[in-house]
Amino acid sequence: MEAPQSQPNTAYAMPRIGDTAPDFEAVTTFGTLKLSDYAKDSWLVLFSHPADFTPVCTTEMSGFAERKPEFDARNTKLMGLSIDSVHAHLAWVNNVREKTGVYFDFPIIADLDMNVSNRYGMVQPNEATTAAVRAVFFIDPAQKIRLIMYYPLNVGRNMDEILRVLDALQTSDKHGVAMPLNWKKGEKVIVPPPKTADEMNARIADDSVEKVDFYLARKELQEA
Repeated sequence: MEAPQSQPNTAYAMPRIGDTAPDFEAVTTFGTLKLSDYAKDSWLVLFSHPADFTPVCTTEMSGFAERKPEFDARNTKLMGLSIDSVHAHLAWVNNVREKTGVYFDFPIIADLDMNVSNRYGMVQPNEATTAAVRAVFFIDPAQKIRLIMYYPLNVGRNMDEILRVLDALQTSDKHGVAMPLNWKKGEKVIVPPPKTADEMNARIADDSVEKVDFYLARKELQEA
């Protein structure tokens, strides 16, 4: 007789942008870790994959591993997750290293009880009940969720986009600006629009920014 499938825990509301990241303690390939301790004073990209020893997941995890120095340079830690045992994780990590030379040098959560997956809305029953979708959570040093991406099981993520939005979030925080369509680091940013008549008149008279009109103005950043 086939064992009944685990059903997602519906006691948790899916986290949203601006929420405090749900804290947890979990077994990982780096030992037992608590999210708030692991990501203290740094940004965190928390991401899930459906299963170990699967092709799309292998390409994605390898992508995170190969570009980990770029996350390090942005004061950002990585933490993966799937609903597999730590033994399966370790076997997969070693297999990929042996076959490709790529080492997954970041913790991968062994979420067998689906506790973290359910807290973060990674198990979505219309896609799968026993595997996590490809979720990405950007969490800032204050433990706030700043951006969320969800991908289905059969579509891999884009590493350039993950790094691009991380740059955008960090640049916005540092300079109090916004980013236009397709913005990349080093390009002009959008200056916040005026909120009063006086600010509008000041913007109209301001020749230091590039204006389409008073409400849409761009400028170059002077990075140290």
